[in-house]
Amino acid sequence: MKQRKSPYNVIKERYVTEKAQMLQSLHTSASNKSQSKCDKPKYVFIVDLTANKAEIKNAIEEIFAKKKVTVKSVNTVTIPAKKRRVRGRVGFKSAFKKAIITLKAGDSLD
Repeated sequence: MKQRKSPYNVIKERYVTEKAQMLQSLHTSASNKSQSKCDKPKYVFIVDLTANKAEIKNAIEEIFAKKKVTVKSVNTVTIPAKKRRVRGRVGFKSAFKKAIITLKAGDSLD
C-alpha cells in the first residue's frame, strides 16, 4: 500500500522571480488590455521532483483550505541540474521542479 505524501512535502516553497510576480499580477493589470483579459491568477511554487500534477493540486487545496481556493490547472517544468565551477572544482547546481498553479477566477492566495 502506497503512503500518502504530506502536502508540505509536496509543496516546498513559493518561487519568487520577476516573471512569477508578473504571472501573479496578470488578473489585476489594467495598463495592458491583453493582460487584463486573464482573470485567473497564476502562482509559481517549487515542488518535489517526484510529485505529479494531481498530488500538487491536492496539496495546494489542502494547504490553503481556509481561503477555499480551487485549482483549475497545474503546469510543471523540470529544471535539470547545471554544471557549475566553484574554486576550480566542478560541481552541480541541484535540479528542481516548478509548478505553475492557475486558480479559479476570483480566488487569491494573498
